[in-house]
Amino acid sequence: MSLFEHKEFDNHEQVVFCHDQESGLKAIIAVHDTTMGPSLGGTRMWNYASSEEALTDVLRLSRGMTYKSALAGLPLGGGKAVIIGDAKTDKTEALFKSYGRFINSLNGKYITAEDVNIRTTDIAIVATQTRYVAGTAEKAGDPSPHTALGAYLGLKAAVKHALNKDDLAGVKISIQGLGAVGYGLAEHCAKDGAILFVTDVNQEAVDRAVKELAATAVGIDEIYDQEVDVYAPCALGATINDDTLQRIKAKVIAGSANNQLATPEHDQKVKDMGILYAPDYVINAGGVIHVCSEAASFSNEETAARVRNIYNTLDKIFTRSKEENRPTGEIADEMAREILAAKAAENAG
Repeated sequence: MSLFEHKEFDNHEQVVFCHDQESGLKAIIAVHDTTMGPSLGGTRMWNYASSEEALTDVLRLSRGMTYKSALAGLPLGGGKAVIIGDAKTDKTEALFKSYGRFINSLNGKYITAEDVNIRTTDIAIVATQTRYVAGTAEKAGDPSPHTALGAYLGLKAAVKHALNKDDLAGVKISIQGLGAVGYGLAEHCAKDGAILFVTDVNQEAVDRAVKELAATAVGIDEIYDQEVDVYAPCALGATINDDTLQRIKAKVIAGSANNQLATPEHDQKVKDMGILYAPDYVINAGGVIHVCSEAASFSNEETAARVRNIYNTLDKIFTRSKEENRPTGEIADEMAREILAAKAAENAG
């Protein structure tokens, strides 16, 4: 299959396949759109079953970054990168240095940061070979607290629209994934009086949530069957699919995971079921806002204000979705494209 016929190809400006035999590096960098500015997006490391699976992931993720940055009002385009490999066994200094050289060869068209299975220590190695990195420990640092805060605020906006509640007291929330962002979201919700049901492959994280947040632990697969108001996917994507939608009882889907919908068609399916979906790239924009604070030299106050504005952006999406009787994901995409078109016209002239 040609890249240009790939189902997730969306007029991407550049897709770079990176291979270094000596270090074992196999990576794909996708630059989707630079209308708003240089593309920025994290690098994730995952043991993909095939290069086709990795390509699908990076094409989808990079498009999401374009729309995410546009709706967050950032002077950045959208890009993403994936490294194919097992993060537990395949990480080496040589691999990340090689990867850094590939990024540097793009001359600033793509700026990278942390994502799944990539830590600030890994990015520090990449930074020895290129200056086109953000989210480094010495500067912006860990973006997960701002991602969690944005997800919490977005969840509250969804609850207001779907349940007519201004707070989370007594709201039952199932959280799938208790990594840095998922646990941060759980902390915010618990502080607000929410009743939590949690799951994660890391039993220590689950035990901690039970002890510290009075959460109820449930099995990995049982998370979809809970009698809750909100389902918050905070792990990997595609957990909203034909199978899970038959089991989810929540009236709201609002979490921090990327690519939550298995297919674009599930946007309409969720709406038809009477579930209010917070588009993933809008609700989880706190991370890219945080990272952009380093790349664009935002003050702490401006960064915080932009994260808080996630609530307002989702409020507009939910309102427009109801008025036009269209799914929220479709509305978000359209709003992002409107911003990009306006910027393209401004750039042209």
